[in-house]
Amino acid sequence: MSRNGERRLRVDWVRCDGYGLCGDMLPELIDLDEWRFPILRAGPVDRDLLHDAQRAADCCPMKALILEPVPADRRR
Repeated sequence: MSRNGERRLRVDWVRCDGYGLCGDMLPELIDLDEWRFPILRAGPVDRDLLHDAQRAADCCPMKALILEPVPADRRR
């Protein structure tokens, strides 16, 4: 069960190939390292960025970026 409907981004590191598209599409939440692998900023996604976060996850060529509910037992 999620906490207040909050969502967070997660990377499936087995799938991620470092294309960097996610960071290009969502620089507010995702930095890229020197090899273009994502570095996610901690915490839930702000409501005003949810659409962009879902779009970035949908556009990931390897489907490695996942927008998921924040577990109820997680604290900010």
